[in-house]
This record gives sequence, C-alpha cells and structure tokens, in this order.
Amino acid sequence: MKPIGYWLNRTDKALTLHMNDMLEHFTLTRISWQILNVIQDGPDTTDIDVLSTLSPNADGPTLTSAIDTVLADGWATRPGPGRLDLTRDGRQRLARVAERVDAFRQLSTTGISPDEYRTAVRVLERMTHNIETATSTDLTPARRVR
Repeated sequence: MKPIGYWLNRTDKALTLHMNDMLEHFTLTRISWQILNVIQDGPDTTDIDVLSTLSPNADGPTLTSAIDTVLADGWATRPGPGRLDLTRDGRQRLARVAERVDAFRQLSTTGISPDEYRTAVRVLERMTHNIETATSTDLTPARRVR
C-alpha cells in the first residue's frame, strides 16, 4: 500500500488537473474559482481574507495574480480599496459554474458513502492538526535506556 502522502499529492493533482479542464470553458482555474467562492461567501471580503483563507492552496503571488484575473475578466469588482465583491454578471456566471462543479463532485465521490467521505475529512483534519501543533521535541525520537 502506498503511503498517505502519495495519495494526498496524487488526489490534489488529479483534482486540479480535471477541475482546470472543466473550468476552462468558463475561463477559470481551480484557484480562481476558489477565490470567487471566498468573495461570494463573505460580505465586505478583502484581499487579506482571500489570501488568508486560501494560503494553504497557493502562495501569495499566485493568489494575487488570480485576484487580478477575476477582476479583469469581470467576475469581481472593487467596491472600495482592498475590497472585493462579485459583479452581477459574475454571480450569474458563478451559478452556472456551480452546476458543473456539483457534477464534478458527484463524479469524484462515486462509490464513496457520505460516512466514508466525512471520516476521510475528519482523519485529514486530525493529521493536519497533529502536525501543525507539533513542536520540534515532539519529533525527536525517544532515547533508548540501556
């Protein structure tokens, strides 16, 4: 059996590749779609909100570039300095994208029960928490007493 890191990397690459292919019709990428969802989910969304929410998914320059792209493509607008909002057209287009994303989610979870999905997410959350809260002494092997 391959280790979990192998499957995490392979799954992320497969999700990104296939989502990018699917979203290309809408002139979006997975990361720009994620940005639009952050903007949609929060009133008075700021660039900082997007950067902090999506920092596990991409580095700052990639996110900033994607923000610029969704602005230039008319998906979003700036109602004030450093603030982001979807345009009316962006909201309508994002609703159409959601239909395709829902179909993609169904495909990607074929044969996986809701309980299995929730278990997988909970396990990954715990693993992440364990690693992110570990100290260097937690990672030091215990000395053997002779």
